[in-house]
Amino acid sequence: MHSTGSSPTRMTTGVADPGAIGRVLIVGLNYVPEPTGIAPYTTGLAEGLARDGVPVRVVAGFPHYPQWRIHDGYSGRTMRETIGGVPVTRLRHYVPPAPRLLDRLVLELGFGLRAATARWGGPDVLLLVSPALFSTGLAGLRARLTGVPYAVWVQDIYTLGVAESGTGGRLAGRLLSWVERSILRSANRVVVIHDRFKRYLVEDLGIEADRVAVVRNWSHVDEAPSFSRSGTRERLGWGPDDVIVLHAGNMGAKQGLENVVQASQLAADRGSRVRFVLLGDGNRRAALEALGGNSALDFLDPLPEGEFTAALHAADVLLVNERPGLTEMSVPSKLTSYFATGLPVIAATDALSVTAEELIRSGAGPRVDAADPAALLAAAETLAADPESAASYGRAGRVFRGENLSESSAIAAFTRILTDVAARATARRASS
Repeated sequence: MHSTGSSPTRMTTGVADPGAIGRVLIVGLNYVPEPTGIAPYTTGLAEGLARDGVPVRVVAGFPHYPQWRIHDGYSGRTMRETIGGVPVTRLRHYVPPAPRLLDRLVLELGFGLRAATARWGGPDVLLLVSPALFSTGLAGLRARLTGVPYAVWVQDIYTLGVAESGTGGRLAGRLLSWVERSILRSANRVVVIHDRFKRYLVEDLGIEADRVAVVRNWSHVDEAPSFSRSGTRERLGWGPDDVIVLHAGNMGAKQGLENVVQASQLAADRGSRVRFVLLGDGNRRAALEALGGNSALDFLDPLPEGEFTAALHAADVLLVNERPGLTEMSVPSKLTSYFATGLPVIAATDALSVTAEELIRSGAGPRVDAADPAALLAAAETLAADPESAASYGRAGRVFRGENLSESSAIAAFTRILTDVAARATARRASS
């Protein structure tokens, strides 16, 4: 999680010649103070480049996620602020009360039109963040018309999201596939966050493999924060004997958190020590609260960065929960934070999902089937009864984080990619 102040000091990535990139503009809908989802990564990259001496600016939307309402303190049509040493231009846009497909399209087109007509300040290279796909398409069109080279950073694949969620129908899916293919083919480079994303872009969307780079999202939670575990648990109302299973992040449709509510009811009925905690917000939160109402289920509002980190570390088990049928569409960003804690992770997800693959690769915890509340509760109780196995899972997650989810290596990779995009554009102009 991030605040609107400066981020914690981190080591630079050791860019030898920051001037080789030139001026970088990042255009993305989501940015701090949004605490979850894409915003922490866009923010982390921008601030990391700035620390390395790269002149970087950001054009972003008004913060609205995951509550789907504009955050307090943001008003007017345009706002400018400096966050973590990075100048940020905020553009107001429509925010739907619920993120349905058509409503999201209106949001993205509105932000995209404003971003494509905003003052860019003469960047040498552009990085567009998708989602939002249609905003990316409009900004990319301006870039091509004005000769600005650009890369697209793909955090979620829209075509898969529509197909796996069953929204929009077959015709909408085909149209969206064509749009996504066209937008990504037009970019100078495409960056994805997982090898399976690259495979889909290459095999299904027809993007040239050598134009697609894989840069993993990184962990932005400290491994060893200074806080009192017992004090945090007491402050949050968690008893010393409670087995806290914490789900942190968005409460939307694809999380399928009705499964957690049902598991909590089973725990309450059985008098289990397991207690489920849903931390965050989202368009499904009110409905989930209406379904809940038992002694084994708690809801927590989004927390500032330090308190969020403390809450993660104070839990006993961390949870990723997904709706059945989601196998390819996204990589849960919460895993990068979970692996920093040294706690076991349960994934309630389909066996063929990207999330399941991540858990197998990391060895950070057990997987149970999606929408199986009894299996979820059983997995939590098994971990509680076997502290040695739980600790082993937690250690494996930390090792995986250290080897694969380094912020410095990710920023260095982006530095190389953006430098290459800018250099190739300069060479083309010189030869023409």
